[in-house]
Amino acid sequence: MENLIGTLPKDMLLHGPTKKLLDKYHWHDPKVGIVASYTPNAFDVNDHFGIFRGVDQIEAFAQATIVSCATFLECQKQKCVPEDLKDKFVPAFISVGNVYFHNYLSEGETFISLGKIKFYKFRQMVADGRIYKAPKGLDLDAYFSDFNEEKLNNYQLSDDFKLVAELFDITGRALKKDIFTQ
Repeated sequence: MENLIGTLPKDMLLHGPTKKLLDKYHWHDPKVGIVASYTPNAFDVNDHFGIFRGVDQIEAFAQATIVSCATFLECQKQKCVPEDLKDKFVPAFISVGNVYFHNYLSEGETFISLGKIKFYKFRQMVADGRIYKAPKGLDLDAYFSDFNEEKLNNYQLSDDFKLVAELFDITGRALKKDIFTQ
């Protein structure tokens, strides 16, 4: 497998299924970054005034970047599939840097996470990025079919995308499960 395009997020994420906040991968360069989307549903906004909370936005971004991308790289390294990692590791936040919210998301509004990998070593990944509200009805696969590293680095999108959040130093690590039994 060259990248995550065509892979179902449920096959890549080691946790779930009720807290998976990722629908599809649209662009992925394993050592550079990713573009992924999610559309919040009624369960995601329940008891929150119909709004997809900021903390859930951070989690969705982390699932798209540090969890998906690091799992992909670890599977390449170990020549295995994500299911093989499930018995060995638990994906966990190490830290969250600065996050700036500019807009909000409601139930049914599709958004994209654009994540740039800043660091990856020893099952730990650090990513920066942005979340944008996607234009209604846009075919995201077609839109990102010619995306590249330069466009990612410059957050080069049409003006129809609305900035929702900027995220810095989102850090996660795959922790060995045996540390939880000590």
